[in-house]
Formats: sequence, C-alpha cells, structure tokens
Amino acid sequence: MIRYLVLPVAALGFLPVHAQGFDCLMDPAEVIELGSPVAGLLDEVLVDRGDIITKGQVVARLNSAVEQSTVELLRTRANSTAVIDAQSDQLAMVEKRFERIKGLREKKIATVEAYDQVEAERIAARSLLFQAELNREIAEQELQRAEIILQQRTIRSPADGVVDSRNLVPGEYVGTDDYLLTILKHDPLIVEAFLPVEEYSHITVGDGATVHPAPPLEGSFSAIVTSIDSVFDAASATFSVFLELPNPDRALPAGHRCTLTFDPA
Repeated sequence: MIRYLVLPVAALGFLPVHAQGFDCLMDPAEVIELGSPVAGLLDEVLVDRGDIITKGQVVARLNSAVEQSTVELLRTRANSTAVIDAQSDQLAMVEKRFERIKGLREKKIATVEAYDQVEAERIAARSLLFQAELNREIAEQELQRAEIILQQRTIRSPADGVVDSRNLVPGEYVGTDDYLLTILKHDPLIVEAFLPVEEYSHITVGDGATVHPAPPLEGSFSAIVTSIDSVFDAASATFSVFLELPNPDRALPAGHRCTLTFDPA
C-alpha cells in the first residue's frame, strides 16, 4: 500500500501571504510645496521648521500697503449713497411736476409742449437714478475684487501638517514660481510595501494589515490597503501595495522603515 507524507506548509519553504512579513516604508500622505498666488515682497513668515500647523492657519504675508489702500478707497465709494439720494430727490420733484402738468393737460390748461418737456425731464431723471445705482453696484463689485486681491497677500496653510522647511525670509521677493514652505501631512501616513509578484492575486483593496515600525520605535498599528500597483517591477519581480495608516497624534514619523503582516482573511 502506498503511503503519502503530508508536510506542513512551513516545511515546504514558504508561508501563506497572511503569515509573512514584508518590508515597507511609512511616508507622509502629502508633501506640499506652498507658494504664493501673487508675486510680491515677503513681509513676514509666521512659522518655522518643525512647527505643527493647521488648515487655514496664516503662515506668511506679503507687503500689502497698496492693496489695503485700494480696498479702503473702494469701500468708501461703495458705501456712499450721496449720488443715489440726490437723484432720488430729483426724480421725486420731477414726478410731482409731471403729475401737476398732467392734471392741467387733462383740463386743457397746459400746452402739449409743457407736457412733453416735463415728461422728458422725468425720463432723464429716471435714467440718471438708474446710472447712479449701477455705478454703486459696480463700485461694490470692484471692492469685492480688491478684497480678493488683498486676501491673496495673506498665505494660509492648505492642510494640517508639519513644516519641513522654510525657504524664504522676510524682505525677499516672492515670485509665482517660488515656494515659501514645505509642509508634510502626517495624518494619515501612506505605507508602501513591496510584495513578490506571486502574491498579486492574494491582495485586494480593503484588506487589513498590521504595521510594525523598525527600531527604535515600538508597537503595532492597523492599516488598510487603499491601492495596488498594476505594473510589476521586472528587475526585482515585485509590485507595490499602498496602505493608509491613521496617525492622528503624529506619534509615528514619516520616512521610517517598517514591516507589515496582512490580517487573516
């Protein structure tokens, strides 16, 4: 009778994918090179390397004396109703004259020429009032445009993160191609692991994994597969898997090596 020897999987020289450890690297979710939407002279930089910043926080300002003056001038013009009030009063007087002439005309007392003249004045007064209201509306729109230009002189952080580098100092000229700061977004971290191509069919988006940072860091952290590279590296016969690792308290630094094991299915 023929006997078959059954060996455990580990004895055959390999382990299933969910029992293996793979090398990985923890990177920041985003690396932001923060620039300025407009060119100008840098007035102040409010953060430095290593500072933790939040989305919307003011990090720098350009010199804005001219823009501020323009806003104040246009605000004065937009808030003024003197011309509109004067034209409204003028129209009211013309309307009264028109009603009187109209009544006299109906009684055959006023001439056609007098009636036509007052009606022409009435049309002109209405036109002037409309033009005054239009000018004030245009002034308000010009004010809004000037305020937007002024706001562009104040540079804010687009995301929560850590300042990795500061590239310019107050007094330097900032062009639209320059960048002031490099900001690293540490929450979440993006973990990139390199797996042999044989494991390609064993990994799917949404799979869970446990990340173990390399010494001197300790502990284990949960991550979720968010993307699988569909292009293999022929030289190493590997492909990349990307995972999202929550890091709300920024306890884990970016740019650190790690190993990960995939959770059992």
